[in-house]
Order: sequence, then C-alpha cells, then structure tokens
Amino acid sequence: MEQIKAYGYFHTAQNEPLERRDFIIDRIEADQVVVEVAGCGLCHTDLGFMSGNVQTKHELPLILGHEISGKITATGADAKRWQGNNVIIPAVLPCGECNLCKDDRDNICRNQKMPGNDFNGGFASHVVVPSRFLCELPKNLGEFKVSQLSVISDAVTTPYQSLIRSGLKAGDLAIVIGVGGIGTYMVQHANLAGATVIAIDIDKSKLETAPKMGAGYIINSRGLDERDIKKAIRDIVKENKLPRYRWRVFETSGTAAGQGVAFSLLSFAGSLGVIGFTMDKLTIRLSNIMAFDADVFGNWGCRPAYYPAVVEQVLSGKINLLDNIEEKPLDSINEIIPMAFDHKLEKRIIFVP
Repeated sequence: MEQIKAYGYFHTAQNEPLERRDFIIDRIEADQVVVEVAGCGLCHTDLGFMSGNVQTKHELPLILGHEISGKITATGADAKRWQGNNVIIPAVLPCGECNLCKDDRDNICRNQKMPGNDFNGGFASHVVVPSRFLCELPKNLGEFKVSQLSVISDAVTTPYQSLIRSGLKAGDLAIVIGVGGIGTYMVQHANLAGATVIAIDIDKSKLETAPKMGAGYIINSRGLDERDIKKAIRDIVKENKLPRYRWRVFETSGTAAGQGVAFSLLSFAGSLGVIGFTMDKLTIRLSNIMAFDADVFGNWGCRPAYYPAVVEQVLSGKINLLDNIEEKPLDSINEIIPMAFDHKLEKRIIFVP
C-alpha cells in the first residue's frame, strides 16, 4: 500500500496534555482497513484514561478515542469491498469466533479490541482497524454529516443494548439516573419503546432538556437522599396512575451516589441496568434482589449487530442526535478536555481533524 501520512494526539502520561505527533501508515493486515477519521466523540471513559482512574490495556503512549466515524481510504487484501465506504467503528470489536461471540454476547468477547484502549484510537486523522464488524453507513445520510454520527458508536448504542437487556415493554415505567452524554439517549430509547420515563439528575440544565428528549417527569436530586427520591417517585406514580411494579431503572451517571439511588429503586419484578462506571465502592444489601425477585445487569458497550437499527433511528429522526452534540477542531482538544473535567460542557463534543 502507499504510505499514508497521519497525525494523532497521544496520551503520554497521567494528567498531562495530549501530545500531537505525526506518524506513517505503510502496512496493514489483510483483514484491516484504514479509516480517514471524520469525527471522534469525547467520552467519560477517555477522561478516566487521562486521569489514571482507569488504565488502558495498551501501554502508553496511546491515541485515545473510541467513538469514531469516517471513510475507508485503504484496505488489506481481504477487505477490498470496504474501499470508499463511510463507516462507524464499533467501540467494541469482538473476535466473532469464541463461545461468548457465538452465544450473542460478543460485546463482552474476551478477545475484543477497543479503539483508544487496545490500539490507537480516533483522536487522529486516520485509524487502522479490523474490518469484520464495521457498521457501513447508507449513501444518503439526509441532513447528517459523517462526523456527527460518530457518537452512535457508544453514547447511542450502549443504552440501546441496555434497553434490550432490561426487557422493557410499552407501558413500563423507566427511571433514568443521570441524563448526560449517555443518559439523554437512554431517555430517548425508553420513550421510543413506549415507556413512561422519569429522569433524575442534579444538573438543572440537563433536566430542562430531558422533557424534550422524551422524559415525562423530572426530579432534581440535588440535596435529596435516597428516601427523598423514592418518595418523589412514588408520589409521581400515585398521582399519575403509573405502574407500581416492574420498574426499569437505568444508572448512567457513573457515580457512587447515582448507583446507590439506582439500587434503592429496585422494585418487585424490576430490573436495574448499570451503564455508568465508577471505581468507587458501595455498601448495599444484595438480599433486596432476592426479596423483589428482581434482575440486575451490567452493560459493556454494544453488540455490533445492533448498530444498523440505531443508525436507522438516528437518520429517521426518531432519536434526536443533533441537539446533543457539538463539533470542535481536533487541534482544540487540549483546550476542551479541561472543560470536560470541570463539567463545563453542555453537549457531547465531537473532534473533527
């Protein structure tokens, strides 16, 4: 293959600015492709890698970024059909061969590869990835640009898988804790599936947006304890004749406080999906799960098989993407990241090379 001149922003040390470096792509494996990055979303996980709270699997230096969309500009010998296609790169790339993959649990494949974790990711002009599980985009994207669809790779697909795992049905009550980058899509997916949605957060501005995304009710939990929040929900349920049982609770805040509230809301025949991540530990009474005959599950990424359905939802306007994203030049990344750490970003940022 011809040499491709590329550049990326490398994570070199904990709590240090990313370092821009040029590099050359002059060789790829037969099943790999080179994707010219159109956009790459900034995720809470990237911040965890940068702070050192979460360790990357690949040693540093490493280019972060796992919410990637772009155009395939070069292919290996076995991947030529992909040449010129626009794609979304799933945040979790399974092997497709192991028992977990064959049991439709390929999102947790133990041989999986994650951009920006196992290999250089999308905070770059180009990225080299396996071709097997790429999500090909339609030729006609309507009002969307390829770059804007990058966040489907995690922020939009991860809550979709949680929806499926929860067994949520039309008429259920869904409670979403944390309505930020992922939670806002959890609200939308639950609403689209026919559930009544209660959104909980401590951020007033996020709660003001939640009804536009499909939340029927909002609770500002700032200053409230678990009992206060549970009472507020029970009052909403009673006053509006909502389901008293089978609550579908989704924890997307990635905080110990949020997880504590989520567990406290387990109900008879209910379910709890843990989508947000924190290293903090909780003290909980597991016997509640038995007493309520409830289900608790975690969610790591999303199966590539689910991506096309989510892409269709976004392109058709069933899922509102454009009001929740903002594009920034990749070269501004070291200006934007401190704002993300300080919780000063109102929308999910997509870096455009």
